[in-house]
Amino acid sequence: MAVCVAVIAKENYPLYIRSTPTENELKFHYMVHTSLDVVDEKVSAMGKALVDQRELYLGLLYPTEDYKVYGYVTNSKVKFVMVVDSSNTALRDNEIRSMFRKLHNSYTDVMCNPFYNPGDRIQSRAFDTMVTSMMIQVC
Repeated sequence: MAVCVAVIAKENYPLYIRSTPTENELKFHYMVHTSLDVVDEKVSAMGKALVDQRELYLGLLYPTEDYKVYGYVTNSKVKFVMVVDSSNTALRDNEIRSMFRKLHNSYTDVMCNPFYNPGDRIQSRAFDTMVTSMMIQVC
């Protein structure tokens, strides 16, 4: 179960960020922003020759005592960061991948909306509902 989901623009500012326990919201914002350095390292390590063929899913960025932070980068360099509770051992890598795919598909739907200005914060109810279901669902 995800406890924090963030969509970060190419310029490293948040387009969308949501966390479940609101008392730890600042802690999750900090985790998301510190993970952006790891995302940049992984993307640059892949090399420029493999840009078209690269895997969008970056995998585990770093674990902490209580949480695991996973990353995903789109072709347009938008970053998705997901913080997952470490106590949930039933959550496998394939399930994290499918959660990121769902998030990416929903993000694409937001981008296709003619009333959305790229670069603005995401305020779509459909996107918010999808993220909420991702945070509630127990795999």
